[in-house]
Amino acid sequence: MLRLVLQEILLFSLPFLTFAGWLLFARRSPLDHAEWKPHWTRLILAGLFIVIASLVTAGLTGQRTHDGYELPRFENGRLVPGHFR
Repeated sequence: MLRLVLQEILLFSLPFLTFAGWLLFARRSPLDHAEWKPHWTRLILAGLFIVIASLVTAGLTGQRTHDGYELPRFENGRLVPGHFR
């Protein structure tokens, strides 16, 4: 679960890291607030778009299983507890 959360955080931060790399390439300071201020909204929207696109893609292409939780049931007068297959 932690891997999935870290993966989404990394995907969200990709536009910010790319912009910081571009600032370094353009010989500007990535620590200067004035460089970032006009671009915050676009960077956040780009990060959200990447995260949402990755979640939709994972949902559409993910492996489907018919296994899962099997409910408790009675068999021959005995209670069979629920379990995962």
